[in-house]
Amino acid sequence: MYWTVSKAKRPTRTHHAAVAVRQSVYSFGGPCNGDACEDVDQIHVHVFDTVPSMRGGHTAVLVENTIYIWGGILYTGIYSTNDTYAFDVDVHRWSKAATSGTVPGARCGHSACVVGSSMYVYGGLTINNAFEPECNSNVYRLDTAAMLWSLVKTRGTPPPASSCHSATVIGTKMFVFGGWGDHEDYNVRAFDTKTACWLSVPPARLLPKARFGPAAFAHDGQLYIFGGCNFQRTFSDLWRFNPETFSWRKVEPSGGKGPSRMYGMCCVVVADHRVVLFGGYKGGCTAAADDLHVLDFRPALKTLCEVAVVRWRLRRSELPHNVRWELVAMTTNSRRKHVRVVALAANKRKSQAASPLDNKTKMVSGVNCEGSTFFFV
Repeated sequence: MYWTVSKAKRPTRTHHAAVAVRQSVYSFGGPCNGDACEDVDQIHVHVFDTVPSMRGGHTAVLVENTIYIWGGILYTGIYSTNDTYAFDVDVHRWSKAATSGTVPGARCGHSACVVGSSMYVYGGLTINNAFEPECNSNVYRLDTAAMLWSLVKTRGTPPPASSCHSATVIGTKMFVFGGWGDHEDYNVRAFDTKTACWLSVPPARLLPKARFGPAAFAHDGQLYIFGGCNFQRTFSDLWRFNPETFSWRKVEPSGGKGPSRMYGMCCVVVADHRVVLFGGYKGGCTAAADDLHVLDFRPALKTLCEVAVVRWRLRRSELPHNVRWELVAMTTNSRRKHVRVVALAANKRKSQAASPLDNKTKMVSGVNCEGSTFFFV
């Protein structure tokens, strides 16, 4: 695996959520800080339905062609919510989802995973108007076909109540790691969605240090954890977990410059082999990260050559123009050259075109990075 892209001075985002849709990454929510926020080229996408309120600490999952946003803390009132919004990636349209059943209580800092057509929500932090936070340890399931919530009656010993943990699906099992709460949990916990059972975890000789806010992703049937924080320090290490042997191993990617010590960043997998990390914090809560990194498990030979040129600062003047352009795109903030124009395909909407001043008009910015386009919606 290789670090192949490192970009700085991007719009900072924290407490945001993102999903990968084919070759694109969609990011929603989170506060944006710094001058870079003012420099993003905006793409006007007219939205004729309800737009979610500004929030952070929410989750975003993809089911078929729909992104579901759930929960989070609303910055308009500093309290958590439990509403559900749906974003159609084909026509770029928001709608507020009408759900029924046993709806989870409002929370932020929870996790959400998809197994089949069901979204599983675990943990999180409830914040009310009195700012009295309380962690949760329940598992809820949303059947997106019927938009029906249910509280999962679990068996086994669940993890301690926590927020700001990671949860990653491998097969039909959800693997929970880290988190913030009245505990220091060093090992991973596994929840079998088929049997609704928390599995017993055998002790491991080698473990990552306890942390909250790590980035997590699955590749080739194994779980990877990057970064995180434990109040004493912020991490920049990458660990691999084997769910068959319940064993950990620290890994050191090759290639270019990797991320610095970070936590609270978004992490998505594009095209099954390219991992994109962006946003979050560097060091402390006051240092929002403005960089973006790509970890490629199967880089092309051309990409490896370009990484070598950047790493060893080799002369570029004799390289073809398109290669020099790609080298710039890999290492510098080049938003203005990489914006993909979005067009609403539904012809029937031409007669419904909204004014740019319409309060339901939603701004979507697009950024391209090594073949992947990022939409901040």
